[in-house]
Amino acid sequence: MTRPNSVATRDSIMLAVKTWPFSGRVGLLIIAFWAVVAVVGPWLIPERLMDMSSNVFEGVSAAHVLGTDYLGRDMLVRLIQGAGYTMGVALLATCLACLTGLSLGLLAAVLGGSMDSVLSRTMDTLVSIPSKMFALVVVAAFGSSVPLLIITAAVVYTPGAYRIARSLAVNLNAMDFVTVSRIRGEKNRYIMFHEILPGMKGPLLADMGLRFIYVVLLMASLGFLGLGVQPPDADWGSLVRENIGALAAGGISVLGPAFAIASLTIAVNLVVDNLPSRNEKGGQ
Repeated sequence: MTRPNSVATRDSIMLAVKTWPFSGRVGLLIIAFWAVVAVVGPWLIPERLMDMSSNVFEGVSAAHVLGTDYLGRDMLVRLIQGAGYTMGVALLATCLACLTGLSLGLLAAVLGGSMDSVLSRTMDTLVSIPSKMFALVVVAAFGSSVPLLIITAAVVYTPGAYRIARSLAVNLNAMDFVTVSRIRGEKNRYIMFHEILPGMKGPLLADMGLRFIYVVLLMASLGFLGLGVQPPDADWGSLVRENIGALAAGGISVLGPAFAIASLTIAVNLVVDNLPSRNEKGGQ
């Protein structure tokens, strides 16, 4: 029974992608490119590009297609290495924020009463704190590390995910099919995950894509301020900060990571705008 359903789901996804506008397919292709770079790229870097014998801020050449950085390292290598940190941190933080927000939103909508009030007021308190200010204070107080960056970004964007999930769940919780489930004697867990959640997946996917962009930009901001991934590792925001001196020298090394950040965020936007079910309403 599972195999035919899986095949049908895969076929429906492929059909939906084929019917997307050109912009949506371009966005998906760019995201796939950067994902492959992040996962496979570090294993394909030639050994000759790992040395630091070149001049600093060297321009484009056959040996260094994106020039060199402020220490004479190949900029293409640094860009590939930074892709894993940028996309990995952003993806993990986004998943953590969205899963936490979704779980709490479902609890608030289904249980209601004091649970809804406590959770909503707590999230309202977190929303009132500027996200970048909160991240700066946490990172400055406890130091910068990849796990801390993931947790900080997740905490920053959990309230937004909670508010979206709760608003969707409250509307679905008032539907007749949920009332019938309660009359049948179904448990709250069944109602949350089998009755309400399936009707939320379209808007939640769109929100997750946008939240991924927010996390990428937050990590880039922290990296530019020197509070992101620390040397010798780097994310794209850190690479922009490290090589900002290339602008005065006429080098190209600062443009690579800046273009990477822009292309990834634009690509995710294009995909989110073309999601077939992003405007899907609640229901079974």
